[in-house]
Amino acid sequence: MDLWYNELHTPNVRFSIKVERQLYSAESRYQRIDVFESPEFGRFLTLDGFIMLTEKDEFIYHEMITHVPMAVKPDARRVLVVGAGDGGVARELARYPAIESIEVAEIDRQVVDVCREYLPRTAVGFDDPRVTVHYQDGMRFIRKFEDAFDLIIVDSTDPTGPGESLFTKEFYGSCHKALKADGIMVNQHESPFYPDDAAAMARAHKRIRSTFAVSRVYQAHIPTYPSGHWLFGFASKGADPVRDLDAERWNALGITTRYYSVSLHAGAFCLPRYVEEMLDNAVNAV
Repeated sequence: MDLWYNELHTPNVRFSIKVERQLYSAESRYQRIDVFESPEFGRFLTLDGFIMLTEKDEFIYHEMITHVPMAVKPDARRVLVVGAGDGGVARELARYPAIESIEVAEIDRQVVDVCREYLPRTAVGFDDPRVTVHYQDGMRFIRKFEDAFDLIIVDSTDPTGPGESLFTKEFYGSCHKALKADGIMVNQHESPFYPDDAAAMARAHKRIRSTFAVSRVYQAHIPTYPSGHWLFGFASKGADPVRDLDAERWNALGITTRYYSVSLHAGAFCLPRYVEEMLDNAVNAV
């Protein structure tokens, strides 16, 4: 008997992965957590029925959300990660010897425990001694800080359920306050392709743009995310992601990657025209 995991990307589009077995299923205090094993994508994690990562393509997401800001600011010392209960961002950050502390604010302890057990290649990030996990709501956690972090990475779920508050203007304002004068915030920015995802993307961009002096959007191809076309936001109080890329210094670190490179870096900010129009319209909307 064939078993298939199905996810609705829109009411008219269904994404399916053939499954060998289901490894875990439970309801945490905040969401439903499932782990499956598949012949094509390996193990994969879903929250409330949406794919968060697969073993086969998670490297794309985690490299692009981490190395893009770190290549602009390779001297970052103190980093805050909001969400990221799978440990992938912490894993990538841990490759930088100059980083002194990695604070992770994750609301759901059960996600971390499940990833440690079933997705250890990703969750290995939590084993670095510089990583401290705070099992708290990201919105409440970040309010405590001012002029504290060189980099904030917002690795949130979609803007529903536990992740909804991480797409608000209040949250972005708290991030701005928590960053140092030369700090950077990077967030997962949804997809521009399907209408509901595009609407969430536009709202987030408008709010970030109204909060930060610099707000740019970049892209990556992630096969298991809706449409495969995924966006990230880069925001700062002054640093430009392309002009201030420190390619020579980043290359000197000798970090081996499978997707990110300093050659790809600038190109990732060259967006399709339809996406540029969406972003412009979002900013100019009354």
